[in-house]
Amino acid sequence: MRITSAIRTLAGWADIEIIWDKTEKYIRELIDSAEKIDRSLMNLDDIDEELRELIDSFHGGLKKLSESKKIVNNLIVKPDPETIYWIEISPVNNRLSLNSAPLHVGNLIEKMLWHEKESIIVTSATLTADNSFDYIRDRLSADEAEELVVGSPFDYENSVLLFIPNDIPDPNQGSAQHMVDTTLINLCKAVGGRTLALFTSYAQLKRTSNDIAPELQKAGITIYEQGEGASASSLLETFRETDQAILLGTRSFWEGVDIQGEKLSVVVIVKLPFDVPSDPIFSARSEGFENPFNQYSLPEAILKFRQGFGRLIRSQSDRGVVVILDNRVLTKRYGREFLNSIPKCTERIAGIRELPREAQRWLNL
Repeated sequence: MRITSAIRTLAGWADIEIIWDKTEKYIRELIDSAEKIDRSLMNLDDIDEELRELIDSFHGGLKKLSESKKIVNNLIVKPDPETIYWIEISPVNNRLSLNSAPLHVGNLIEKMLWHEKESIIVTSATLTADNSFDYIRDRLSADEAEELVVGSPFDYENSVLLFIPNDIPDPNQGSAQHMVDTTLINLCKAVGGRTLALFTSYAQLKRTSNDIAPELQKAGITIYEQGEGASASSLLETFRETDQAILLGTRSFWEGVDIQGEKLSVVVIVKLPFDVPSDPIFSARSEGFENPFNQYSLPEAILKFRQGFGRLIRSQSDRGVVVILDNRVLTKRYGREFLNSIPKCTERIAGIRELPREAQRWLNL
C-alpha cells in the first residue's frame, strides 16, 4: 500500500500517529543513552582488536537506529514530497515492512556521480529500449553523456531459437493459466528439464508450481521455485547440480542468473514484464509523465524483457530456446518494440503444440 496524502486523511491514520508519537519518545531516549555510551567508548585508549570491533559494531548499530527513526518519522508525520513511501507484507513469510524510495533518481546520480567525477563509464547489455538510449538517459539525468552501442560477441542467430506461439490466449484470460501449465509440462518432458521460467508475479509462480508438480515429478523432473526459503544463490547452485530440473523465478531472477552450458537450455518468459499499476514506485513515478504507458511503463518493461532474454546465452558455446508465452508481442502495436530490442535470433512463430518438437530439434535431442 502506497502511503499518499489521501491515506493520511483516513481516520485510522490518526491512531498510527498517536502510537508513533509514544514509540518515538522511547526510541529517542534509547538513542540519547546509546550516544553517551558511544562517546565514552570512542575515548578509550589502548584497546585490543576484538574490543575495537565490538565498539565499531555498536557505533554502526546506533547509526542505523537513528536513520531508521528518521525514515519512519518521515513516513508517518513528515513526508518528503520527493520520496515514495509504502507498507508491504511479504507473501512468503507474512512479514510487514516500511519502505521508502526516491521519486527521482536522476538528480541524486547527477549530484553524487556526474558532478563529482571527471569521467564515468556506464556499461550494461540492457541500457537501450527499442535501440535507443533516450529512456535511460532521461532517468539518469545523463543529458551530456556520449553513447556507444557495441555489438555482441555471441552469434544469437545460430545459437537461439526464439519461439512465439500464435494460438495462445491473452495472458489475462482465465484459460491462460492452463496453457502455461500444459506448455511447461510438455516442454520440460521433451528437453529433460533444463528450463528457467520467468514470472511477473509470485502468486502465478506458486499456482503454476502446484499445477505442474505431479506430472513433472512422475517424469523425474525436479521443480525449484523462488521463495521457498533458500537464497537465490543457493537455489541456483542446487539447480546447476540437478540433472533434470526446472527453476521458477520472479523479480530478481530476471537478472543476475548466470548458468552456462546445457544445464540451462530453455528460458520461458511467461508474461511481458510490465509493472503492476498499483506498485507504489511505479504509480508514483507514472504521475510525472504525460503519457505514462509509452514514456515509462513500456521502456521499463522492455529493459526487464531484455534482461530476462539475456539469462540464456552466457558464453559463445551456449545454445538454447527462448519461449514467449505472451501473445501481445504479436497482437499489440508495441509488441514489435520488444522484439526489436533483442538480438536477431532464429525466429519461429507457430502453434504451441509444435514447441516441444521444435525445441528438441534445435537442441539436437
